[in-house]
Amino acid sequence: MTVSALARGRWAGLIVVGALALTACSPAPAHPPSSGVTLPPSGAVPDYQLGGAYAPDPEVGIVGRDRSAEPVPGVYSICYVNGFQTQPGELADWPRDLLLQRGGEVVFDPDWPDEALLDTSTAEHRDRISEMVKPWIDECADAGFDAVEFDNLDSYSRSDGSLSFDGNLALASLLVDAAHTAGLAAGQKNAAEDAAPLRARADFDFAVTEECAAYEECEAYTSVYGDHVIDIEYADELPRSFAEMCADDASPAAMVLRDRDLVTPDDGAYVFETCG
Repeated sequence: MTVSALARGRWAGLIVVGALALTACSPAPAHPPSSGVTLPPSGAVPDYQLGGAYAPDPEVGIVGRDRSAEPVPGVYSICYVNGFQTQPGELADWPRDLLLQRGGEVVFDPDWPDEALLDTSTAEHRDRISEMVKPWIDECADAGFDAVEFDNLDSYSRSDGSLSFDGNLALASLLVDAAHTAGLAAGQKNAAEDAAPLRARADFDFAVTEECAAYEECEAYTSVYGDHVIDIEYADELPRSFAEMCADDASPAAMVLRDRDLVTPDDGAYVFETCG
């Protein structure tokens, strides 16, 4: 399960800065959601519960949970799906030829060594990967989730050139289409440098970000998705106080401070703080 962008390589920082110079002063383009899809409520308090489900605070209006969990009744619920890498413990569920390989060895995420990269390099592979993921999307819809977020869209950046953005974009388009067909809004997860093409060409509806305020890249998302950006900051390495982040006009209105492992309230490491 991927819970933090901090552990990822941040090679795209210069690209993001350049993109912000072009887009920060421009409003998000008109891009109505697909028919039958409900977007996350603008500015609602979010909670991120990938480390374990629990009853959210009454002020919470958006909750993200793993696809193995149930949605929260009466709260906008987002279903986490790892669409571009294998989940821990699920490697054996995947045909070996759909796993990226180099020299006959499966390629794993260097920061999450129990997650293998999926091979998105061919249309045939992408079609088969989407057929593996689509039942999870349908299960999210059947369980009552409102939306799905697809993680590791930027796996190509950790493939040493074996994968490409275009290949991941093509798979993303298949997954977003499957989400919309199931009646779910589709959320881009991280990948700030790719926000504009992911929305324009894959038809994502909103974004879920990790630490966009810490890395000063929130405008890469808000310039594309407007008010429909949900940001999770982590308490262990804040470059400034969370109160300062909340007061920053560049920060999304829907923002929460969590502990990096996203533990439940009965754990001493639990952190949950909002901007209210």
